[in-house]
Parts: sequence; C-alpha cells; structure tokens
Amino acid sequence: MVSVRIAAFSLIAASVLPAQETQPLSSEQFGDLCMARKQFREAIDSYRKGPQNSPITWNKIGIAWHQLGDLNAAKKNYEKAMKIDKTYADAVNNDGTIYYAQKKYGAAISRYQKAIKLRPDSASFWSNLGTAYYSRNRYKEMIVAYQKAIELDPNVFEHHGLVGTEMQDRNVADRARYHYEMARIYAKTGKNDLALQYLRRSLEEGLKDKIKMTQAPEFAKLRETAEFQAIIALEPRVL
Repeated sequence: MVSVRIAAFSLIAASVLPAQETQPLSSEQFGDLCMARKQFREAIDSYRKGPQNSPITWNKIGIAWHQLGDLNAAKKNYEKAMKIDKTYADAVNNDGTIYYAQKKYGAAISRYQKAIKLRPDSASFWSNLGTAYYSRNRYKEMIVAYQKAIELDPNVFEHHGLVGTEMQDRNVADRARYHYEMARIYAKTGKNDLALQYLRRSLEEGLKDKIKMTQAPEFAKLRETAEFQAIIALEPRVL
C-alpha cells in the first residue's frame, strides 16, 4: 500500500465559535473536514457538490479515492483536474504518485519533473522526484532532489498530515538503504539528530555494512560522538 503525506492547507479549526456566530460550511470546507476525520467517502460526496469546473475539486476527490486505495478512481479524477487546467501542478504531481504506486517509475519521474517545472518551490514535488530516483537506483539524482526538498522545507520528511492537495510518497522497497541515504543527507546538511535517527533506522531495517557507514565522509563530525558509537554497536536485525 502506498504511504503518503499530504501537504497541509487551510482547514476549519476543531474548536469553532458558537453555532449562531458561524457561517454555513461550503461543500469544499465540509469535504476538507471529512478528510481530516478520515471520512473519505463522505468527503467525496461533499466535494462533488462543489464547482464542476474547478481543478481543485477534482484533485481533492482524487486524493480521497487515493486514501481509499482505489488508484484507478484517483487517477481518473487527477486527469479531470489536469484537463481543466494543464498548469495545475498539484494534480500533475498526484498523477505521478499513481504511476509510482504502479511501479512505473519512469512515468512517475516524468510527472514529477513536469510538476516541478510548473511550481519549482514545492518541497513535496522534489521529495517525490527523489523517491522515484531512489526506486530506479539513481542515488546521486535522489540526493540532489532530496537536498533541494530540504532546502525548501527543512522538515519536509518529518511532516505527518491527512489533509491537503499534494500527495507525497514514502513507500520504498529497500528501507535499510533508504534510511542510510537519508542519514547521509541530514548529516551533510548539519541536522545531526535526524542523521543519527535515520542511521539507527537503517540498522534496525537490516543494513549490515557498518564499515561503509563509519567511512562515509558525511559522518566525519559524528564519528567520535557517543551517540554514533552506540548506533554502530547495534546488531543488524535479521530479516
């Protein structure tokens, strides 16, 4: 199953003013509220009452179907959004996540690149591109894309949310290698706590090459710390 993070956007607060002081919710607002509550079918029903010529409407319906695991329905709605507005980057990106889930990594990369061309300041798009590169064993390109994502949003890989308009893939096959590469990236950018956290995860997922870990230049400043030594002392998990 595809693991995703959806970039946060404006949502109705959980604590609202007394009923007599509030305005009725629009179909989109109510749909957003249902998404936050993980009531995805109710969200779809509500979004469908919204403007039929809005790419945002169809994109959000696609996301709800995506959360329900119906990739065909999700893709159909992302494509409706793109048909209405070919420059709507969120739908282009989200369509890429469908290809990624289907292991069509080349097509996913193409979609993510197009989304980035339309909106180069989206950390989620760069993150998705890096993940797709990783799945094609294109590690150097992955690192470049991930570094760009972190530059745009230092916490892009640590967010956890359930409402929004941008899908972000987190599902990879070799999680041990993935976490090791993430540790290298964070160490290179000076985020030592996260570097150590991902290094530990890489061992817990079964990474066995400790020599490679200790010799990586990105870990030079961490190598003598007690935290690093404790991680290196861990025994790899037997898979």
